[in-house]
Amino acid sequence: MIQDIAPRHYRVAYAPAPPRPEDPCLVFRGKTLLECPGGEGLTVPTWRELAPYAARTQWLFAIDDTPYHLVELTDPEVFPPTCTWGSMRENRRKKTKDLLFAQSTGYHLAQWYFANRFCGRCGSPTRPDDRERMLRCPHCGNLIYPKIAPAVIVALTWGDKILMTRYQGRAYTGYALIAGFTEVGETAEDTVRREVFEEVGLHVKDIRYCGSQPWGIDSNLLLGYFARLDGTEEIHLDRQELSQAAWYRREEIDLAPDDYSLTNHMIQAFRRGDWD
Repeated sequence: MIQDIAPRHYRVAYAPAPPRPEDPCLVFRGKTLLECPGGEGLTVPTWRELAPYAARTQWLFAIDDTPYHLVELTDPEVFPPTCTWGSMRENRRKKTKDLLFAQSTGYHLAQWYFANRFCGRCGSPTRPDDRERMLRCPHCGNLIYPKIAPAVIVALTWGDKILMTRYQGRAYTGYALIAGFTEVGETAEDTVRREVFEEVGLHVKDIRYCGSQPWGIDSNLLLGYFARLDGTEEIHLDRQELSQAAWYRREEIDLAPDDYSLTNHMIQAFRRGDWD
């Protein structure tokens, strides 16, 4: 999955420092990233390349001993001539696993920094703290930490079949599983029961935890669960959320492994017979 970058190691400790010439820099415009050729694929520019174009920088995190920095350009149309804007989703197979994880986590933090430039309590400009990963309001003392939204992914099974879905009205049109955000006051298991019933009108039993995944593109922490069907298998589709939902036998699954998403990881685990 996206976070599996071994033998490299994500260092979560917050240790801000000015960018060094060789440090990689993440520059976002919407859901595109400033990219440049590197080796056999794509990489991101270094501070040496970006410094003449930068308006401001923010230290983000380190992978091994390599710090990553968030950079805002003085003009988003003016940048090193070797670089171009590229889709994070479409170009992900052209990047190393650690860069994929860095861009996803960097995007999560970039959206948080952008959304909290001003204090939500008093409206004053906020400032990054120098000891913790948070923003501080110097006027009223409000402390703002990164937003992480928990959500569940549910692999619902019925004997040798799994329920697979397709989203309604989204850019991604491939196979998915039932998914949804945990509401205030809910447990993750309650979310599993509610989302399955809301989206396909089915009941579940034997809820079992499978694994988790940070998903920075949507500021999520995804929690994966397997559950068995309880009662009738007849699907009642919520067409505002889904365009399709159907039961598939193991041998009918034609989804290729992607080594990227928790959804794919869970479908492949069922396909192999690791879960039922």
